[in-house]
Amino acid sequence: MSLSLSDVSTLFGTTASQTSTGSLLQILYGGASQSAASGGNPLPALSQAEANQATDIQTTAHQPAVARAISQFTAAVQSAKSVQQLLQNPAVLQVLLTANGLGDQTQYTALAQKALTSDPSDPKSLVNQLANTAWKSAAQTYDFATKGLSIIQQPSVISTIANAYAEVTWRNSLDATTPGLSNALAFRQEASGITSVDQILGDPVLRTVVTTALGIPEQIAFQPLEAQERAISSQVNISRFKDPHFVETFTQQYLLAAGQAASSTSGTTTDLSTLAAQSQGLVV
Repeated sequence: MSLSLSDVSTLFGTTASQTSTGSLLQILYGGASQSAASGGNPLPALSQAEANQATDIQTTAHQPAVARAISQFTAAVQSAKSVQQLLQNPAVLQVLLTANGLGDQTQYTALAQKALTSDPSDPKSLVNQLANTAWKSAAQTYDFATKGLSIIQQPSVISTIANAYAEVTWRNSLDATTPGLSNALAFRQEASGITSVDQILGDPVLRTVVTTALGIPEQIAFQPLEAQERAISSQVNISRFKDPHFVETFTQQYLLAAGQAASSTSGTTTDLSTLAAQSQGLVV
């Protein structure tokens, strides 16, 4: 996968003739030193990750640490006698939250217990007050509030969670060499389902990709919701995310911006453990 000359021109304001006169990597990164710092051209890396995804996830699932985490999770779920007992188990929360796009929340045990057991149908419940919509998706998926352990103890659900945990772990490893790559993979899968700016703001993956690609600073999160909505809607027509070509170009733009940001901070990357899960939650 690579940018065409016209795509490069669109993203960086250059002409096709200017683009053809120099190295594509120099245009994308502003020099060889920046390219090296960001792990190289991210566009072929995205294509390679997609091509090898199934095999690489299976390999990751068999890594000792991952296999051990999944085994502990499975045993705990199968033997649990109550939701409270299950959600008090750190091994369970590690796998369950990571698989559902909440891997950066595993240390907040009390929050996890209250959010996952609250009733999503009640507008006043905790899960409906949290900005991160992944909490609500998880609560709806497992329905601990009304169905207890009946859903999560189904063998097919346990298998789905285990596979998702391995996938998240694999995706996180991609960012070590190509900043933002796991985000890019998730965004490409979710983009066609975007219907509103608020959906973008409520999903960590979508928010990161869209704001980074558009050059909106992270500090926008401290502004009123209306200001955040305007910052995005004034720069991109939400309906365009239905267009596969636009999504492709937008994803490339995000990867380039993420790589440049990593280069400017000496290659330091952010923990992106929430990037694999779909904004709609796991389908079980």
